[in-house]
Amino acid sequence: MPRLIERGLTGIFRSRWGIAVVLTVIVLAVVGIGRLFSDGLDSTSLGSESPLPAISVNPSDNDSVVSPEPPPTPRTSPGRAQPEAVAYAFASAWVSHQDVTAKKWLTRLQPNSTKNLEEQLREVDPSAVPADRVIGRPTLLAVTDTMVNATVTMDTGKLGLRLVAPDGSWLVDGIDWEPA
Repeated sequence: MPRLIERGLTGIFRSRWGIAVVLTVIVLAVVGIGRLFSDGLDSTSLGSESPLPAISVNPSDNDSVVSPEPPPTPRTSPGRAQPEAVAYAFASAWVSHQDVTAKKWLTRLQPNSTKNLEEQLREVDPSAVPADRVIGRPTLLAVTDTMVNATVTMDTGKLGLRLVAPDGSWLVDGIDWEPA
């Protein structure tokens, strides 16, 4: 008897039709078993029978991702330069680096920079500045009324400046370079 079963199975698996019949039987068995153990509801239906999702948060609560309040307005003391003017002046002095000593270059930056930034730039070689000219006006993004991020487009990239005004007088406190 085992020899007869072996010959029968060998004959079935040698022909394409036999393999197709075996695969069809397996697929029908899997679908049948799946239907036996399902709850009887058609899960592919998109009709009105599907339950609505449960809301777990109050939509009117502030999630602090998007503020309903308008962005802060930078605050400047009377008679002092606006942050855009300070950013432009600093960027213009920053790119004015050719045929100048490090000390003179730093002296040009000092009126528009904080003491902290001056210390950071003290060891910088001005010939390493990656830009030669300012292309556009600064674009400002107010973080608070005493902190602004400015982006100045240069000939070879973008200069990012962080401006602070704790006493109403704007100064550059940090720089970042993004090559084009």
